[in-house]
Amino acid sequence: MKPVVMEEVTDPVEIAKAEAQRERFDRNSAFLEAHASAVYTRHRGKCVCVAGEELFVADTPVEAMALGKAAHPDDDGSFVRYIPREKLARIYADQR
Repeated sequence: MKPVVMEEVTDPVEIAKAEAQRERFDRNSAFLEAHASAVYTRHRGKCVCVAGEELFVADTPVEAMALGKAAHPDDDGSFVRYIPREKLARIYADQR
């Protein structure tokens, strides 16, 4: 098993890059939240990627991410989520 290494980043340039990436992720996340009802209704059993505040749908996470990256190659705040086939009660925790 590889050891976990943690480092404190103090370089202002690296911190600014990380903050900008987080802002892009937050915008994409807000887009999905704003459209969640329609997305979860229409795309059950699919993988969705949100990039550039735009939705991309595919059968696999790799395909979904490829669609998002092709349309928004500079968006390093994109993410993929699987939409379960069945609507079930779920508990989510905010990881901030």
